[in-house]
Amino acid sequence: MTTPQIQYVRTEDGVSIAYTTVGAGPPVLFVPPRTIGMQHMLSDTAPGIFSVRELAARTRLTIFDAAGIGASQRDVSDFSLDAQARQIEAVAARISDGPFTLVGWSSGSYAAALYTTRHPERVRDLVCTFPTITFGGVADEIRRDWSRYRRRLADAAFPDGPVSAQRWYGNAIKESGTAEVHAAYMEEFERADFREVYRAIPVPTLLCIIRTGPSREAQLALASVVPNCRVVSPDGEDAMAPVLEFIGVDRTAVNAPHAGPATARSTAVILFTDIVSSTELTERMGDARFRDVSRALDAGLRAAMREAGGTPVEGKVLGDGVMGVFTSASQAIDAARRCIELSAESELQLHVGLHAGDVIHEKGNVYGGAVNIASRICGLSGPGEILVSDVVRGMARSSAGVEFEDRGEQEMKGVGEPVRLYAVRAGSEG
Repeated sequence: MTTPQIQYVRTEDGVSIAYTTVGAGPPVLFVPPRTIGMQHMLSDTAPGIFSVRELAARTRLTIFDAAGIGASQRDVSDFSLDAQARQIEAVAARISDGPFTLVGWSSGSYAAALYTTRHPERVRDLVCTFPTITFGGVADEIRRDWSRYRRRLADAAFPDGPVSAQRWYGNAIKESGTAEVHAAYMEEFERADFREVYRAIPVPTLLCIIRTGPSREAQLALASVVPNCRVVSPDGEDAMAPVLEFIGVDRTAVNAPHAGPATARSTAVILFTDIVSSTELTERMGDARFRDVSRALDAGLRAAMREAGGTPVEGKVLGDGVMGVFTSASQAIDAARRCIELSAESELQLHVGLHAGDVIHEKGNVYGGAVNIASRICGLSGPGEILVSDVVRGMARSSAGVEFEDRGEQEMKGVGEPVRLYAVRAGSEG
């Protein structure tokens, strides 16, 4: 890989952060560990578990050095999670106007999760890989014997070798920052309540955890509180495989656009609308009148979905409504409320249902079990009512500014297990 061009951006509190952007394709912002600089992870000698070369080959990858690390400003004193989130905010402002995939690696996962809870409209999906689990006393260990700590970390990362990978990791840590910087970051991790942060993640999340070791149970416990989470235990040498699959990138194509292949998979929040009693309305209004009114509403619904940050599906859907896909539940609920307002101004009322899950993109349409469930939920909603699945409610409960009324578990045709549904009600702000 050629040496990338380093650029700089200042955080809100004036700290200079070094970053670089490589490759082409869907935008991905990579938050590296607090222990390693970006030049090491981009190098051709980086072992598989720490290499981002495959991401750079298939996406438009932006990676940066944390404050105090690598090429970023070294003389800093604030290592808090808030400060780390501000670093992501500064870099994110330079890379994309629209939503992007956010990848937090090891100790970089926590800042990535915190940023996502604060800016859900910016994050399409979140990946947290091998999140560091601290058991206390690590900062003291670093200050007491910096060299021994680096060796222990290298042995833990590559317990079966090879020695070259262990040596690479130890040297990368040493060259990226001082013992005091590493200790300061670990102190922040030791005092933080990460479950509180992860519980509030509002977007589809992939959590990659280790296959064996003392941290596995703690990482599983962390995953259990994320509202919409998929958990995998990837092969260390091919740790990027589940990441690329999760964000819908074809590994056989270099620099493939996000939805470029004829068929691509992703995780989305699906908004399904349908006109109430369309057959009866057609008979009462007449074909021509119903067609004109429904077309006007259709155009308004699509515009509302786009304004809320979603993408209306162009292909034919069941019924006489419109379907849209979103990267966050709060965006989808916002769009649903806009759709209800539009229908109130029309002669036509709407059923509205929302669900989240994996979808298949193909030729202007989306398919999959999650779409079918969204359609079923839509059919169960009353006129002018917004019903959401428990998955969507979990994703949006702290970010959408609404309240939810429990409607209990509902059996659905073609769905193996009952789905708990909630009706959206205006919150204290709405």
